[in-house]
Amino acid sequence: MSNAGTVRTGIGGWTFEPWRGTFFPEGLPHAKELDYVASKLGTIEINGTYYRTQTPATFAKWRKSVPDGFVFSVKAVRYATMKKKLSEAGESVEKFIASGVAELGDALGPIVWQMLPTRKFDAEDMGGFLSLLPGKVDGLTLRHVLEVRHETFACAEFVALARKHGVAIVVADHAEHPLIADPTADFVYARLMRGQDDIPTGYDDAGLDHWAGVLKDWAAGRDPGLPLLTDAVPAKPRDVFAYIIHEGKVRAPAGAMALAERVK
Repeated sequence: MSNAGTVRTGIGGWTFEPWRGTFFPEGLPHAKELDYVASKLGTIEINGTYYRTQTPATFAKWRKSVPDGFVFSVKAVRYATMKKKLSEAGESVEKFIASGVAELGDALGPIVWQMLPTRKFDAEDMGGFLSLLPGKVDGLTLRHVLEVRHETFACAEFVALARKHGVAIVVADHAEHPLIADPTADFVYARLMRGQDDIPTGYDDAGLDHWAGVLKDWAAGRDPGLPLLTDAVPAKPRDVFAYIIHEGKVRAPAGAMALAERVK
């Protein structure tokens, strides 16, 4: 795929007991688990940052554990998106950005702002929130992603608002969350959440083949044929981040590796 964007596939987090002996080799020291994931996949979505504020030293340690070219997406702290009014989350947003994410350097990928399942679309409030998201920190360009989970977000007005601010919307393959596949940024971010632990790779071959085709189309600037809420925008190559994160998630690493093989 000449002139195509880079496709990275990954998982959510790396500290998960059921992966020990199924994904991680028996006896692997817990301190080496991040190193092991980074040897098998191209990206991780950090979830611990959603629950509590980290330190610059922690971000720096994570960066040192992965090779060049590996990218972390970082889930933003929940206090910013649990506000009654998102447009009043400025202090929380600033505190999170200043917590040390810049220590990841060139390994810093998209920042994911996860909305509560009960959060309904409010154009004015969401617009106010998007205006709070900074474009840079310590000279690093920041890429932002919105994960929305209420059906009211599945509308052209929300897509247009995200596009105006250059913020991506999570493409969610989920039984209940709305699927919003309109490109709104210069990259695409997908969370594939229909995996099952009774399938060795989480998704079956047909499912992996389907999503591999979609990811490659996005990267190459082709229309993957997913339903859109707005008129199609001019096609262009985009970097793609895709995470297999299903409920049991025991098979998520195998699924992400199988997907990586399909998008080579």
